[in-house]
Amino acid sequence: MSQTSTSRAPTATPNPERATADRYSAAALERETALCCPIDYDPQYLEIIPEAVLERDYGCGDPSRYVREGDRVLDLGSGGGKICFIASQIVGPKGQVIGVDMNLDMLSLARGAAPAVSEALGYLNVEFVRGRIQDLALDMDDLERFLSERPVQRIEDLDALEDEKARLRANAPMIPDGSVDIVVSNCVLNLVREEDKQQLVEEIYRVLDKGGRIAISDIVSDEIVPDELKADPELWSGCISGAFYEQDLLRKLEDVGFYGIEIDKWEDEPFAVVEGIEFRSVTITARKGKEGPCLEANEAVIYRGPWKEVVDDDGHTLKRGERTAVCAKTYAIYTQAPYRDEFIAIPPRVRIPEDERGEFDCGRDQVRVPRETKGQDYRLTREPGEGGSSCC
Repeated sequence: MSQTSTSRAPTATPNPERATADRYSAAALERETALCCPIDYDPQYLEIIPEAVLERDYGCGDPSRYVREGDRVLDLGSGGGKICFIASQIVGPKGQVIGVDMNLDMLSLARGAAPAVSEALGYLNVEFVRGRIQDLALDMDDLERFLSERPVQRIEDLDALEDEKARLRANAPMIPDGSVDIVVSNCVLNLVREEDKQQLVEEIYRVLDKGGRIAISDIVSDEIVPDELKADPELWSGCISGAFYEQDLLRKLEDVGFYGIEIDKWEDEPFAVVEGIEFRSVTITARKGKEGPCLEANEAVIYRGPWKEVVDDDGHTLKRGERTAVCAKTYAIYTQAPYRDEFIAIPPRVRIPEDERGEFDCGRDQVRVPRETKGQDYRLTREPGEGGSSCC
């Protein structure tokens, strides 16, 4: 990471999408070092990727390392396709990788490289689609085909265009609801206009299947970026002034429904410093899957520590060493990554069938009485060493 200190006078208010499109179109043809940070990728995945793609890779992290075999992967702002081509090797022939980008020059680079990667792998599991990452339902190639047949010439044509957008989103979504296992991105969320950032997070949540994950490598700011810096087209297109405020990104992810949100990577040295505001690379991971009713299954968890108590994303307070009653859904979440090492799971001695489970009040914290888990009629007596623990 390199640190720079810059002071700039704002120019006329830019169109951030136009400034970004122009800069990345140029970067697709000739490498621009200011758009990337030094990243160490696993070299075994780089051998089959064409050199033109490797030379024009722009990012601030490696979200591909969170991808698993068999995953359905969506890469936001896929650019020249490097992360997609790495992910295609990790997921294997049973997985699928989709790259979304709006820049035609970058798409041309990625689509042109795809046949060589596919031939080297012996299978084809990558495709690149054209769209805005804050509007993943609208396929811009489909919309452009409509416009070639129905160009906008009158006011009435604008209404027809909006109707077609709505039809495409509803009937032929580019990325359908719940259709991917993991969403990755590499330094592109900061290129989305401020007014579209909420929709962006909602769209990421929408396309993930239940149990899906995100791995977002991006630039965040340690202070709220003032409007005059956001109005600078060079700072914006350079992945700087459009950055999420670090707390705001986490809060938006939480508010939309993600859980298990973690700052998995935090660069000590900032990527850039502008008027005292530090912009640094981080990688955020999170999960989707809290949907569904809260049902009673007589399950409990014990928080191991080291904190005296912790509060989860749903407001449950878990005290160290205390048997905390939880619903079946929360129990399932706590006994999987990323929580499982933090808790001792206490299952019921006799499992309650799903169709016999009543409602559980998740709105209050409560201790689970051991007899609830063991059963009120539990009267077993067993001598030390008789089929139990051999601790002594």
